[in-house]
Amino acid sequence: MPCRAWDVATDDDLNAAAQYALRAAARESGAIAGRTMTQVREMTQSQLLGGRYELDGIVGRGGMAEVFRARDNRLNRIVGVKTLRSDLARDQVFLARFRREAQSAASLNHPSIVAVYDTGEDMVGGTALPYIVMEFVEGRTLRDLLRDDRRLPPKRAAEITDGVLRVLDYSHRNGIVHRDIKPGNVILTRSGDVKVMDFGIARAVSDSQPTMTPTPQVTGTPHYMSPEQARGERVDARSDLYSTGCLLYELLTGRPPFTGDSPVAIAYQHVNEDPVPPSRADPAVPAWADAIVLKALQKDPAQRYQSAGEMRNDIQRALAGAPVAAPKRTAWPWVTLAVVIVVVAVAILSINFLTGSNNGVGVPSVNGMSLVKAENAITGAGLRVGKVSYTPSASVAKNDVISTNPSWGTQVSKGSAVSLAVSNGLVPVASHPRGRHSQPASPAPVASHPRSRHTQSASPAPATRSPGPSPARPSPSPGTSCVVKILGICV
Repeated sequence: MPCRAWDVATDDDLNAAAQYALRAAARESGAIAGRTMTQVREMTQSQLLGGRYELDGIVGRGGMAEVFRARDNRLNRIVGVKTLRSDLARDQVFLARFRREAQSAASLNHPSIVAVYDTGEDMVGGTALPYIVMEFVEGRTLRDLLRDDRRLPPKRAAEITDGVLRVLDYSHRNGIVHRDIKPGNVILTRSGDVKVMDFGIARAVSDSQPTMTPTPQVTGTPHYMSPEQARGERVDARSDLYSTGCLLYELLTGRPPFTGDSPVAIAYQHVNEDPVPPSRADPAVPAWADAIVLKALQKDPAQRYQSAGEMRNDIQRALAGAPVAAPKRTAWPWVTLAVVIVVVAVAILSINFLTGSNNGVGVPSVNGMSLVKAENAITGAGLRVGKVSYTPSASVAKNDVISTNPSWGTQVSKGSAVSLAVSNGLVPVASHPRGRHSQPASPAPVASHPRSRHTQSASPAPATRSPGPSPARPSPSPGTSCVVKILGICV
């Protein structure tokens, strides 16, 4: 049974990536192994390629080729000349790739694709050296930009990605898959326009053959290759969209979605691991950017954007402030884990509150009880009776508890003091024989316990006054009665 791109990879599945690793690492490092200084001098001394293009100096160097600024003496214009490294000129794989780049780029006529003007070969050091003459673009690659500024504002990152998708939409419609979208292959001109270059490993969309050959070969750059590229499987336009998602991720966060000690380790992550949302790497990244990136980076091509136009439409909606079509991802493993942790924590706190665990004691409900019963309930709960104060009340019977402090249900430590407010009726009375009281300056209605719901007659029953001075208290107006009681207050 064939293994799909989003299944768990085995060692055999990643053989292609392993074989690719050394070549990719050398190519990305820009090594020029095997090329002698004599060959370099011959190239610069000849100054003229094809009897027409006068070289002016190197402006760029990569693992496969060098780019010179040159003058086309025939048309009197500045051009770029890209030459294959002489040590690779006898490698049929690199020769085929170099020629394919010229053919692919020449077949595409788009203002955001670096144009190809001419191709040819010239003898350098006894070796036929192929070259491509192309449009000379004044600007910087995104790789240089990221190296300097580390990351871009979300809006600018989206605008650049929109420019890349505009190119891909055009090339895909013309049957060409780029297969190597990365920061080093995207140029920003001095006017801020996007230019895409290096169609060296581009492939016709109609080509139904997988990338795996009798000698397994993986195409692309490890940090930006799709899972199906890492597996050596057939690629289509959706592979370019995965690479574009990696590009957008790096523009937003300053780093690619997957990193590792080797190309094989990176390829393995592309096949098996989910990327961390960009907003976790940088909280300033908005939710719409997370949604777009994570949809583009789906392991299953069927779950990604199905065309460059579809992804571009989502980016344009985001730039216009409209909701994007890509769903907000909430079911990622770390999010699920966080939700579970929160739920468990809330459950534990709830149990602690209800059971009084963690050495806590809930203040018992004693409102409406007599003072003696309330004291027994408090001491029985492992607490102690604190200050007892007497307060006139129109709704709680004399010598019954009006309220506690802390209020009932509050979690306190064992042995904590609980103060009591006790009713002394409607007229001031002397303190409780125990002598623990504070007489309030004026009566204040206090909420009664539910069992003491009764109305107070207009004229209070006379009470025996204990020795000692007591300030005069206003009596209720004659003829009034408690008709409706809200929060212990007669209305």
